[in-house]
Amino acid sequence: MPNNAPKPPVISDVARRAGVSVPTVSRVLNGAAYVSEEKRKRVIQAIEELEFRPSAAARALVARQPKLIAVIAGNTSRYGYAETIRGVEERARAAGYTVTITVVESADDESVERAVSLLLDQPIAGVVVLKFDPPGVAALHRIPKSIPTVAISGVREPGVPQAVLAEADAAEEVVSYLLELGHKTVHHVRVPPSRKEDGRTTGWRRALVAHGAAVPPPRDASWEPGSGREIGRALAGDPAVTAVFCGNDEIAMGVIRGLADEGKSVPADVSVVGFDDHPLAQLWSPPLTTVDQDFAGLGSRGYDLLQTVIAGGRVRKFSSERPTVVIRESTAPPPA
Repeated sequence: MPNNAPKPPVISDVARRAGVSVPTVSRVLNGAAYVSEEKRKRVIQAIEELEFRPSAAARALVARQPKLIAVIAGNTSRYGYAETIRGVEERARAAGYTVTITVVESADDESVERAVSLLLDQPIAGVVVLKFDPPGVAALHRIPKSIPTVAISGVREPGVPQAVLAEADAAEEVVSYLLELGHKTVHHVRVPPSRKEDGRTTGWRRALVAHGAAVPPPRDASWEPGSGREIGRALAGDPAVTAVFCGNDEIAMGVIRGLADEGKSVPADVSVVGFDDHPLAQLWSPPLTTVDQDFAGLGSRGYDLLQTVIAGGRVRKFSSERPTVVIRESTAPPPA
């Protein structure tokens, strides 16, 4: 039989009743930051009307004894996300913390508020935000300032401690490698960016401009490798396409399959490079030239930054590392 019992109110219900934001309710509960008296009264009244019981998160913040690290991300199954979370979890577990994961499904206000509310209802010591996509970016800006927080991504963002991979520099290097092989330009198939443009696209464009090469319009793939296959089929019909830089390895694999569907050989007809060094990249046919990103190391560095913030120590604004270009058999000089 369906359970028709009313659900207990959560912090977002209090915020809605009081006409304030979720972070404002959190500040009232933990007393860690200034809230105007008028807003404080509205929050307290809403708590009483809803019979809201302050969460374990608020109690733990006041007691200063939380041993839980929260990770918030737009996805947990893709290679880069999963490996980064693994890096956070392994380092946190070694330090005696438990990791909880909250997924924010989209960047719309309702989804972000729901995810942040779930996060704030837990006794967290600090938060790691995977800022790889628009949902991650939106969530980062909704975390209360009173909660120790770090961001992890490939693009720097001021105002919060952040562990980054220098994606733009690595993308510029791998695209320059293709140009130095003799390709007149390099076409780009990009994955959905977290902002208007991510570092991989920035590095691609920077390399073309530096070499005086034409900058063709990028083609947009989804996160699904099948979208790369469709783009590969389309690229096969353009004889001017001799080199393609893809936003990740799964899309590159799809592009290679699409080119093959139309009778094009890689790298004899078209060179293709990826990004991330997915475990299957070296097993693909042909083995994929790509960029090795140490995602697990990125997660570890992000946790180390967070631990410094939690301890109240002096923390660097950025922990940056440059990925490594890996040359394999999917690239060659252009056909004569």
